[in-house]
Amino acid sequence: MSAQASAPGKAILAGEHAVVYGKPAIALPLSGIRANAAYRPTGSPLTLIAEDLARPPLVIDTGDIVSSDPLALMAALTMQYFGLESLQGEIRIQSEIPIASGLGSGAAVSAAIGRAIAQLHGTALPNAALNRLVFEVEKQHHGTPSGIDNTVVVYESPVYFEIGGAPAFLEIADPLLVVVADSGIASLTRDAVADVRTLARLAPTQTARVFEDIGAMVNEARQCIEHGNIARLGELMSANHRLLRALDVSAAELDNLVDAAINAGALGAKLSGGGRGGNIIALVDEASAPVVKQGLIEAGATQVMLTVAGQGSQNDDSD
Repeated sequence: MSAQASAPGKAILAGEHAVVYGKPAIALPLSGIRANAAYRPTGSPLTLIAEDLARPPLVIDTGDIVSSDPLALMAALTMQYFGLESLQGEIRIQSEIPIASGLGSGAAVSAAIGRAIAQLHGTALPNAALNRLVFEVEKQHHGTPSGIDNTVVVYESPVYFEIGGAPAFLEIADPLLVVVADSGIASLTRDAVADVRTLARLAPTQTARVFEDIGAMVNEARQCIEHGNIARLGELMSANHRLLRALDVSAAELDNLVDAAINAGALGAKLSGGGRGGNIIALVDEASAPVVKQGLIEAGATQVMLTVAGQGSQNDDSD
């Protein structure tokens, strides 16, 4: 008999890149798009199968704790957490989340694997522990990640996040209707983060000012979310995109999609994630949603998804 574990995608609503430098960020789970790990017990050593991720089957043991393959590493870390030398079973991974697009695909796949292994072992994996394990794998994906991706994906709750502090889970006063548009260009977060670090070294005063402005926007955005000021939230998203352009992490294709969303009636729009490619997100209402979706398709988006951000919660802090 098989069963399934899963984790959502995510979008950075505000604060990406600046969060690495001590400023806050807000991320939302995209519960409508998920990474799924179907698992079943077998008499064979644990095998990971991820055909839609173009990966050959992986047979896992605890020696994979040093693996460069993130799927094998997550499986081995989870087995180590439970003190398992080996485990029998099969895990088939399927993901609705575009890869290398700033939507948390890597963190979601890792979280789904961790939960599936726990279930094969006949137990649950507390979110606090799962979050730490996924963060270790995120280091392989991104070099020096902030920790926001794994936190919002694991807890499946809107998160206000600062490095070194406990995440604050936000209450959304009104549902946030979000259109996600894929530029079709791979987004390599590690490279963008490294380039911003170089910019901060070469132009420290200018870059620090941008980080301060982004941080102030994030704090105002939090108030908008908690009090239902959706119109102002959209304005802040668009302003945040302009600041990310100043950090040179946008791209012509992303700017084009942002402009298309605004021109079609979105309340606001911005790149989400590392930048240079990947996705933009646009805040819409029910009336503008279909028009914005069509406008983004006409502007060249390779995939357009409509989802309600922040639905669903697995906010369990137990360890």
